[in-house]
Amino acid sequence: MAERQNRRDRREREETPEFADRLVAINRVSKTVKGGKRFGFAALVVVGDQRGRVGFGKGKAKEVPEAIRKATEQAKRQMIRVPLREGRTLHHDIEGRHGAGKVILRAAVPGTGIIAGGPMRAVFEMLGLQDVVAKSLGSQNPYNMIRATFDGLRNSASPRQVAQRRGKKVAEILRKPEAETVDA
Repeated sequence: MAERQNRRDRREREETPEFADRLVAINRVSKTVKGGKRFGFAALVVVGDQRGRVGFGKGKAKEVPEAIRKATEQAKRQMIRVPLREGRTLHHDIEGRHGAGKVILRAAVPGTGIIAGGPMRAVFEMLGLQDVVAKSLGSQNPYNMIRATFDGLRNSASPRQVAQRRGKKVAEILRKPEAETVDA
């Protein structure tokens, strides 16, 4: 009896969606063959738990739903964890690059909202960021913009991580250097 209840609980947990997903781009590609054209679809999807974990994936198939499913599965496998300040913004300003794409991500004060272009906005919403300012320089290709954004997010660090790496305490890292007085 207890085993049956455990199976039911496990099944309910699997059915409950723990990740939100956002379709960023869908691309129709065609291949010309002897009898005409064969169409395929490529999908770019961003998946996140809106609490600091996010991933992206791309999938290709003959039908749109299958391409989206493949992209979602890949995104769930490639998730990264990003440290957030107060659960709403980044700890520091970040620069990310991929190919010709360059993005600048900046922490923002409460109430700013997400100020970012299409593909980056999807990443931030799935990540759970509420206040961030971002600018994309260079490539406007959504694939490269997302890869550059992920490059920047991978390089972000919390004060705790920095303190641990330096062998210091968080208070020592966050303390502002006092202005030295010059005796005349």
